[in-house]
Amino acid sequence: MQSETHGTPARTAIIHSDGGSRGNPGPAAIGAVVAEEGGGVVHEVSERIGVATNNVAEYRALIAGLRAALDLRFEAVHVRMDSELVIKQLRGEYRVKNESLRPLYEEARRLLARFSAIDLKHVPRAQNREADALVNRALDAARG
Repeated sequence: MQSETHGTPARTAIIHSDGGSRGNPGPAAIGAVVAEEGGGVVHEVSERIGVATNNVAEYRALIAGLRAALDLRFEAVHVRMDSELVIKQLRGEYRVKNESLRPLYEEARRLLARFSAIDLKHVPRAQNREADALVNRALDAARG
């Protein structure tokens, strides 16, 4: 996806995010990797979020990645997640049936609207390894 802002290519972030819980719900964590398109990693998130479901963790990971990209002044974003539910809800292909996810969905939509261009793609877990590793690092750290 090529984006332009005022005649120059938009600075684009690639966000890989993942969330997980051990138990559903259970101890949960988020992981996000923000990289500059054509460049390296510029920010990582790896943190425990308490007890949550997998889907809540997935949304919270995405929100953390989007906030970081905005803080770093990226103008466009490519989101890559292994959560088909989150991607399809954000694309409008699935309805948000679980009311506990609605505030997270709405927050993600608000953040996405601040970018000049967005590209949302579901990827296989193997293509989301770095974000998954950040989730597991946070969960493992909780065990001591």
